[in-house]
Amino acid sequence: MNRVNSVKDLRAQVRQWRKAGERVALIPTMGNLHSGHLHLVEQAQAVSDRTVVSIFVNPMQFGAGEDFESYPRTMLSDSEKLESIATDLLFAPSVAEVYPKPQSQQTRIEVPLISDILCGSSRPGHFVGVATVVCKLFNMVLPDVALFGEKDFQQLMVIRRMVEDLCMPVEIIGVPTVREPDGLALSSRNGYLSDEERAMAPALFRILSETADAIQAGSCDFPLLETRANDALQAAGFRPDYFRIRRSDDLVEATAADRNLVILAAAHLGRARLIDNLTVNLSA
Repeated sequence: MNRVNSVKDLRAQVRQWRKAGERVALIPTMGNLHSGHLHLVEQAQAVSDRTVVSIFVNPMQFGAGEDFESYPRTMLSDSEKLESIATDLLFAPSVAEVYPKPQSQQTRIEVPLISDILCGSSRPGHFVGVATVVCKLFNMVLPDVALFGEKDFQQLMVIRRMVEDLCMPVEIIGVPTVREPDGLALSSRNGYLSDEERAMAPALFRILSETADAIQAGSCDFPLLETRANDALQAAGFRPDYFRIRRSDDLVEATAADRNLVILAAAHLGRARLIDNLTVNLSA
C-alpha cells in the first residue's frame, strides 16, 4: 500500500491509474478504523480497480466544545488494517494541506434544508464542514465512485444532494450499517463507552427496531411513537437528542400516506453521542 500526504503526490498516482484505464474508488474517513470501514473498502474493491482511503480529522465539521482535539488518532493501526486488505492508497493530509487558508477565509459548501435539521440542528455548521471537505476530497482524488456507510444517513443524503446539485461526475454508493452481534452500530465513538455503558448501548437499536415493528404492524401515529421511543431511551439510561420518523427520500416529516420511511435517532450515553437509523418500506 502506498501512503501519500500531499495533493501533488496523490494526483500523480491517480493520474497513472487513469492512464491505464482503471476505475478509482474513494472512501473518506476520519481514521480510528473499525471493521465497518474495512467493509467499505472491500465493497469498493468489488466495484473498482483501485481504492483510495483518506484519513483526515476535519476541524470544520466540529463545533465549539466538541471532541476535535480528543478524537482518536490511530494512524499506525489504521495503516496496518488497510494494508492487510490490500488497499491501494492511503491519503493522509495535514490540516494545512486541506485548508491552506484560515478557516474564516475558506470557501464553504452548503446544502440547504437537509443540513439544518436533526443532527444539523444539534450541531450547527456540521454539515457545511462535511460537504466542504468531501467536495475538496472529490476534487483532489477525482474518483469515479465514493462509498459511505448508511449509519450516517443524513450525511449520505447531504453528499448525494451536493453531487447532484453541483453536477459532480461521482457515483455515490451507500453501504448498509455494520453492527455488533447485539445490534450496536459500529462507530469510532463507541470507544468512548465504559464497560457499563457498552452493555446499555444496544438499547438504541432495540428501540429503533421496536418502532419499526410498530409501523409495519400498522401504527401511524408517528408523534406518539416518537414520544414513546424518547421515553424508552431515557429509561434505558440515554440522554436523547432526537428520535424522528421521516420520509426516506427527503427527510420531511412523515405522514400516514408515506410508504418509504426512515427512523433516525441520536442519543448521548456517557461521553459518546450515538446515532443510528432504520428504514421502513411499507410498499412491500
